[in-house]
Amino acid sequence: MRRLLDVLRRLRRAKGPLRLRKTPAIPAGRRGLILVLALTSFAIAGDLQPASLATTRTDLNAKDQARVTAVSRPTTDFSKPEPFELMQGGAGTSRKDVSRDSFSQFSANISFEEEGTFKLGNALFRKNWVSSPSSTQASDGLGPLFNERACQNCHLKDGRGRPPQGDAGTTSMFLRLARDVSSAEEKAALADHRLLNLPDPVYGTQLQELAVPGLKGEGRMRVDYQERKVELTDSTVISLRKPTYAVDDLAYGPLDPRTTLSPRLTPPMIGLGLIEQIAPADILAHADPDDRDGDGISGKANIVRDGPSGELTLGRFGWKAQAASIRQQAADAFAGDIGISTPEEPKHWGDCTAAQEKCLATPNGVQARLGPAEAPAPVMDLVTFYSQNLAVPARRGLASPDVLAGKKVFYEIGCVACHTPKFVTRRDAPDKAQAFQLIWPYSDFLLHDMGPDLADGQAVGEATGNEWRTPPLWGIGLTETVNGDSFYLHDGRARSLVEAILWHGGEAQKARDRFAATGATERDALVKFLESL
Repeated sequence: MRRLLDVLRRLRRAKGPLRLRKTPAIPAGRRGLILVLALTSFAIAGDLQPASLATTRTDLNAKDQARVTAVSRPTTDFSKPEPFELMQGGAGTSRKDVSRDSFSQFSANISFEEEGTFKLGNALFRKNWVSSPSSTQASDGLGPLFNERACQNCHLKDGRGRPPQGDAGTTSMFLRLARDVSSAEEKAALADHRLLNLPDPVYGTQLQELAVPGLKGEGRMRVDYQERKVELTDSTVISLRKPTYAVDDLAYGPLDPRTTLSPRLTPPMIGLGLIEQIAPADILAHADPDDRDGDGISGKANIVRDGPSGELTLGRFGWKAQAASIRQQAADAFAGDIGISTPEEPKHWGDCTAAQEKCLATPNGVQARLGPAEAPAPVMDLVTFYSQNLAVPARRGLASPDVLAGKKVFYEIGCVACHTPKFVTRRDAPDKAQAFQLIWPYSDFLLHDMGPDLADGQAVGEATGNEWRTPPLWGIGLTETVNGDSFYLHDGRARSLVEAILWHGGEAQKARDRFAATGATERDALVKFLESL
């Protein structure tokens, strides 16, 4: 599969769009291979490849494919903005005035009726769940162990979370827990993608700091920082803070000695529906897991099991691309963060484990008249729709000379090798608001080795302990406006965009070093460009 994807990627880069028609631009041998690629189902681990892992786009005719390839090609002209660059979320881009609510606007191209659906989903996203039993029968089921009572309390203003700050708590950054394999059965389950990783035998998949009355929270995350001075080529000194993590006040005994702690900041919610509709072929075309072209960039896909169908599919959401769909990501968050069961994750006691007997004896919030889950299908429908239609804000100042100069630096030092500027979404997207849109997420949605400094040592599916999904950059310039602070990377260790860049290692080391070698004018321009996104 890797060899096949590499061949396909090389052909696309070398000769432009793949078309099933005769053209002098494609030698006869390659035309034959393209025909084979288009007509053959490929095998993954002995199974026929599902449509969700197709390596060619089946939603486009030859004319559309040519248009998509042309408009998606990286620019070489930095004298002016590119066509449509202002509208980085396509036709759904929000043109509202910049404010703290810039990440909370609905897609501009949904219907009036859909606006109502969006608002209902927003109400559920903000809803505080309560413990069972309760007189508010449609709102009980919290926990018994949990990190927050509402989705919005983690995704602050639909933006990113923040690391613990004094007594402010840790509700928008969590510690994921996972341990090494201990049996042949566990190894086989991981190899077959039936499990992403293995939970701590007592504390489960995530540290839960809060609990319903009568129970104790599992413990408290502790973060300690050490300042590290970095001198740039022009003698500018930047201070980076290196975090270390531990758990205090463990309530149910020690963690397994093999359990690793991985901090995860909640990411922004904007543009998720558009990301969901990027054709898998366009993401897989950037994959080069064995670095066959020798450029030092080895992006790879995280192949996961789709919850409802059980088919292998492309992971694209989460810090390690572990979720294939918005709905599955939402179901995982309901179960892990709030302790609410859904049809996708029918875990009425959330992340409670067999070792936590008192937790499992606590009443749950299932109401027979509403269905067999605490958040039944209609709730999931509304929350999913809301999450799919949070608009990406329009660019700002994109014609400024500083922004254009910074964009050129972004390209020249190699950031675009992972932060792919643009895609065109599927023409056959289920929701026409996300169909055939030119979007600018600045991510390839693949896994990359980011070096030992950012490593968490925790494997998730195909992702190793050194690998992270490239996060989208759209909206990053509004972080402080929306969230009132500027914390970046998976654990919020970076307090500025410059710090975030300087933490890059592994596959991004060359780009990071080129940034460190530029002068202050070029660095400032690059930051101006990022702030315009």
